Amino acid sequence: MSDIINRVANSPIMTIDLETFYRTEERVIFDLKDYLFQGLVLKEMDFRLALKQMNWEQYNGKVVSVQCSVDAIVPVWAFILVGTYLSKINVEYVLGDLDTLEQNLFEKALSIVDPLVYKDRPVVIKGCSKFPIPLFAYGKIVSMIQGHAKSIMYGEPCSTVPLYKAPK
Repeated sequence: MSDIINRVANSPIMTIDLETFYRTEERVIFDLKDYLFQGLVLKEMDFRLALKQMNWEQYNGKVVSVQCSVDAIVPVWAFILVGTYLSKINVEYVLGDLDTLEQNLFEKALSIVDPLVYKDRPVVIKGCSKFPIPLFAYGKIVSMIQGHAKSIMYGEPCSTVPLYKAPK
């Protein structure tokens, strides 16, 4: 009787699990709609006063999307001003919606990947995740490694969909 050999574990295939790049901090929205006069326009004096009186510590340990969820007249400086308050307490934020926030978080996390690690190797980009991985992250990692990898597949090492094969 011969030993059972795990051929997947012994293969040269490298797996990229984008879940490992997912930041787990709570995502919160700072919505400028809450500061609009009659839901339409931002009054500078009232807005500045509200920001000065706000307890900014509530955002510690979180990542923030600064946005306005209604169609209103909101000057660009208002979004930036909120950002200055968040920066004072070292809170990471983006001026944009939650999708923009998620993209920004993955952009930063993937910036540490050294694509040369995947040189001439078959790579599987893991498909299943317990976290919501944005489509952006898949495209970003493929664009980073495609010029280096021997092949790129999507899924699980035991069941993959081929995406790319380097020319010989």
